[in-house]
Amino acid sequence: MSPSVGQQILCAKDLHVFYGAIHALKGISFHVNQGEIVSLIGCNGAGKSTTLRALSGIVPSKGEIFLQGQSIANVPSYKRVGLGLAQSPEGRGVFPQMTVLENLEMGAFSRSDKIAIKADIEICLQLFPRLKERIWQSAGTMSGGEQQMLAISRALMARPKVLLLDEPSLGLAPRIVSQIFEIIQKINSDGVTILLVEQNARMALKISNRAYVIETGTVTMEGRGQDLLVDDNVRRSYLGG
Repeated sequence: MSPSVGQQILCAKDLHVFYGAIHALKGISFHVNQGEIVSLIGCNGAGKSTTLRALSGIVPSKGEIFLQGQSIANVPSYKRVGLGLAQSPEGRGVFPQMTVLENLEMGAFSRSDKIAIKADIEICLQLFPRLKERIWQSAGTMSGGEQQMLAISRALMARPKVLLLDEPSLGLAPRIVSQIFEIIQKINSDGVTILLVEQNARMALKISNRAYVIETGTVTMEGRGQDLLVDDNVRRSYLGG
């Protein structure tokens, strides 16, 4: 975990999302401090991924969203990226016909600093050496783990202040999952604040400064990651014991 945690960088207040008649988020409020890893845990359908999509502006929402004290609730999704909020989506969402390099370049669409973009591509390739081996390969032909590495790297190419990670371990082999979580901690230690949605609640809580438990669109519990790991209710509901 990051050794220094600072002031509030991301905040959602009374966040509501509707899918037609379905009230998916029912007034969620939470915050993320500078330098933290914060996790959202809960069962399938609880509203975790919807929360990230609302923050990114991918789905319409009601309520307030602040990034570094600036209201972004009415800011278009693509402009939120430029303000410092980038997401690695559930299901990876790589551009399958594009090469690894082209996917990384797409992640920097909001930037014009070509020399720095080239340098950041090198940083991503150092972070994930497997991508360097596959730099000219079409993303759609890579393994699930490699695509996840690419999705995270593509989001990093936006130079986010807050990185939203949606189910980074989904469908991956345990060995790859361990690698991904090590990289998440490395990214955080390099100064990127992280909001993590993760079905593997045990792994998420182990690396999180704090976490929120979401049930049917509402926050039911919050606390330090280490405290929630040993909480009886959390253990019974999400940790299998």
